Amino acid sequence: MYGAMPNEDFPIPPVDLTKVDEKFYRRLVDDPTGAAPGTIVVDTSKYFLYLVRPGGKAMRYGVGLGRQGFTWSGEGVIAWKQRWPKWTPPAEMIARQPKLAKYGAENGGMPPGLDNPLGSRALYIFQNGQDTLFRLHGTPEYATIGKAVSSGCVRLMNQDIIDLYDRVPSQTPIIVRRGVGLDV
Repeated sequence: MYGAMPNEDFPIPPVDLTKVDEKFYRRLVDDPTGAAPGTIVVDTSKYFLYLVRPGGKAMRYGVGLGRQGFTWSGEGVIAWKQRWPKWTPPAEMIARQPKLAKYGAENGGMPPGLDNPLGSRALYIFQNGQDTLFRLHGTPEYATIGKAVSSGCVRLMNQDIIDLYDRVPSQTPIIVRRGVGLDV
């Protein structure tokens, strides 16, 4: 499941599984969220994303999250999905890291590819019809799964975001919160 994907637009190398705790490998589990089937629930306390399935099950993925001060929580929808997305850092990120200006909106963003921070797929989170600027996306930096290191987005291994992308339609509800339980 984490092998090479040579038939992608940009061939994806295999994941070195010695760099990822096995608890973060994709697997079908009993649903701990209580959310309706078809809902994505991100548990920021445990670094798991759940896609709730019928019959009390959920597909669980390990994720990397935003570091302190760069997190988002709440409810929204996946309003847009993109294969091999272009990446355009927001102005606030460019202000913190001026070297990223070459990828700013006025320069057309960073083209898709293995070095693109959004990886192989991106799912765009909207809330009340507005883009939150937060994404579920792939990353080649699989050693960051289970850690808080990003600028706020939810990172999955490229192989996992491809699996999730293929399972969810646009307008999929998403809940991002600390902890999961029947009160979701």
